[in-house]
Amino acid sequence: MTDRLRVLISADLEGVSGIVHVVETNPGGYDYERGRALMTAEVNAAVAGVLDAVPDADVRVADAHGTFRNLLPEELDRRVRLIRGKPRPLGMMAGLEAGVDAVLFIGYHARAGAGPGVLAHTISDAVLDVRLQGASVGEIGLNAALAGHFGVPVVLGSGDDAACAELRALVPAAVTVEVKRALGQAAAETLHPQEARDRIRRSAAEAIGRRNRVRPVPTGGPVETEIDLYGPYTVDLATLVPGVSRAPGGRTVTFTGEDIVAAYRLIQLVVQLGQIKPG
Repeated sequence: MTDRLRVLISADLEGVSGIVHVVETNPGGYDYERGRALMTAEVNAAVAGVLDAVPDADVRVADAHGTFRNLLPEELDRRVRLIRGKPRPLGMMAGLEAGVDAVLFIGYHARAGAGPGVLAHTISDAVLDVRLQGASVGEIGLNAALAGHFGVPVVLGSGDDAACAELRALVPAAVTVEVKRALGQAAAETLHPQEARDRIRRSAAEAIGRRNRVRPVPTGGPVETEIDLYGPYTVDLATLVPGVSRAPGGRTVTFTGEDIVAAYRLIQLVVQLGQIKPG
């Protein structure tokens, strides 16, 4: 065991300053390499802020966008450990299982159906909505709940104004860094990247300094889960999984997780099924 502060930074890409279009976030897009460089720089700013506050903190970074292979390892702050690649049991929140004292969300976006929100979605275009206990949640809500299961507070989030508002609604005491203001799904008024990084660094140090004032999102079980899916074929596949049922209407599947960890894992599986096309 160690007495060092343990911090997990979960990093997405759509909420990074300057990013407004899907071609900037997907491998093969003409501006993807620029996007991943901007993402890496914002993560480094968050790392610097954490270590400004607690110089000997143990910091892990979970690459949490798409392939989970976006951050440039050679450009990442050498004082951290990088978690990359998929699949992995806790997805965007890999590292929680190793024991963590505080979580930071960097580059996050609003949930599907929220708006205006830059590149707002929930996990995948295959998903129209996710509901836990009847309440609609996006990646912010899912990941904050998962952190809460482990007793860990989300102390900071960065992204557009919609993403920041979504986190504050769940965790009022969290520090948020608005790096752009959404004008639509693919348009924003954005800070200069260096200004965004400066604000993230200052805010990360502030968030770590006041982490004891932030409560973890309460979770319990069982967790009633509903997923509205874009493709009926995905519904057909998902109902082959034990415990998953089709709801009336043809686009929704339901299941019950014994806790948020079990629900989270099954959500990940259903999302992956959404990548399979009819033979």
